[in-house]
Amino acid sequence: MDDSAIIELFFARSEQAIRELDDKYGKVCYSLSYNILNSRQDAEECVNDAYLGTWDAIPPARPNPLLAFLCRIVRNLSLMRYHADRAAKRGGGSYTVALEELEGCLATPCTVEGSIEEQELVRLIEDFLDTLSPENRVLLMRRYWFSDSYGEIAARTGLSEKNVSVRLTRIRKQLRHYFEERGVVR
Repeated sequence: MDDSAIIELFFARSEQAIRELDDKYGKVCYSLSYNILNSRQDAEECVNDAYLGTWDAIPPARPNPLLAFLCRIVRNLSLMRYHADRAAKRGGGSYTVALEELEGCLATPCTVEGSIEEQELVRLIEDFLDTLSPENRVLLMRRYWFSDSYGEIAARTGLSEKNVSVRLTRIRKQLRHYFEERGVVR
C-alpha cells in the first residue's frame, strides 16, 4: 500500500492504518529504535508509542514523506528513553559510542547552544550534508541518525568495515573544519 493510502486510512480513523504502517515500515522503525536503545523490549515499546503518536498527529498533519515523519517520532521517543535510562543507570551502548565519535567535532570550551541558535545549527548541518557525495551522506546518516554499527553500514553499502570507519573519520574531520570556518567551534 502506498503512503497516501495509509494517510487516508489515518484520516478515516481506521485501525487498519496502524497495521499497514507496521507492515510497511515496522522493521525500519524497530531497527532504528533498537540501534539507539540496544533493548528489544524497549525498542518495541517505542515503536508502538510512535504508532500512537502518528495516530494522534494524523490528522491534521499530512506528512510527506511518511517514513521520515515516522522515523523522526521513533527516534525522538527512543532518544528520550535512552536519556532516561542513561540517567538512571549511567550505562553505555552503541548510541553512546556514536555520540562520542561526534564529540570531537563539537567539543570546545564554548558550547554550540551559547554560540548559535538551534535552527542555525540545523541549517549548517544541512548545508554540510549538501557538500558530501551521496555515498558519504548515506554513511553519515546511517551512523549518526539511524545509529547503525560499522558492520551494518558495511553490509548495506558493500564497503568493508575498515573503509566505513576511515571514511566516517574523514567526514567528522570535514564537519569539524566546516564548523570551525563558520565560527561554531574553536
